[in-house]
Amino acid sequence: MAQGGTLTIGDLAGKAVLVTGASTGIGAALARAYAAQGARVGVHYHASVRDAEAVAQAIGDAGGEAFLVGGDFGATGDVERVVEQTARHFGRLDGLVNNAGGMLGRVPYVDVTDAHYDAVMNLNVRSVLTACRVAVPWLKKQGGFIINTSSIAARNGGGGGAGLYASSKAFVSNYTRGLAKELVGSGVRVNAVSPGTILTPFHERYSNADQMKAMVATIPQGRAGTAEDCIGAYLFLSSDAMSGYITGQVIEVNGGQLMP
Repeated sequence: MAQGGTLTIGDLAGKAVLVTGASTGIGAALARAYAAQGARVGVHYHASVRDAEAVAQAIGDAGGEAFLVGGDFGATGDVERVVEQTARHFGRLDGLVNNAGGMLGRVPYVDVTDAHYDAVMNLNVRSVLTACRVAVPWLKKQGGFIINTSSIAARNGGGGGAGLYASSKAFVSNYTRGLAKELVGSGVRVNAVSPGTILTPFHERYSNADQMKAMVATIPQGRAGTAEDCIGAYLFLSSDAMSGYITGQVIEVNGGQLMP
């Protein structure tokens, strides 16, 4: 057991893992969690540079190793650079956690413009495809893992004005299955985690108090989740010792809100 009673997952120590969207919310919690397991962590950020610096500082203060790398994941060139720069910094890449994403506003389908469509799909879909394309040659060198962040919205269609975001996450879930099949013989496992209603800056930005109350009312456990509630699923899927025979799966983390 690690300090504080946290389970130690031995085969993550020394691994180089890039967590995208790691400045706040689930990504920040994951960056700290991987570092606590002894992994070397690429901490990607876009606009929230101070938050990302705080995550990296916390990792360093705890004796871990963090590499700060900024980039706009709505831009393909930035995605390519972030992944390549991280892999070259560590000299290897063992894991890619595609967590960067966002709703970019609640817009009903009938009001979706080409510009909004492009922005949502570039951030949530194209960035995942691009990051994986660049990461896979590195991951194949010694075997590794990809974990994509989907959403409960991928299954239930999302709330008001979140349909396009939900559709983008449905793509991520199915892409996870397809890429897992393509890479199954290469030593690279591909899975996804699908969070439900999680208390992060995402909902602070896109959901008001009434919307949150309505969502929480549908959760059998009676509360919204936290970023820390999601950590275990990602760490489990990262470890060959714990999940070496699992690939192409989407793990739902939602307090019973959706039971597929």
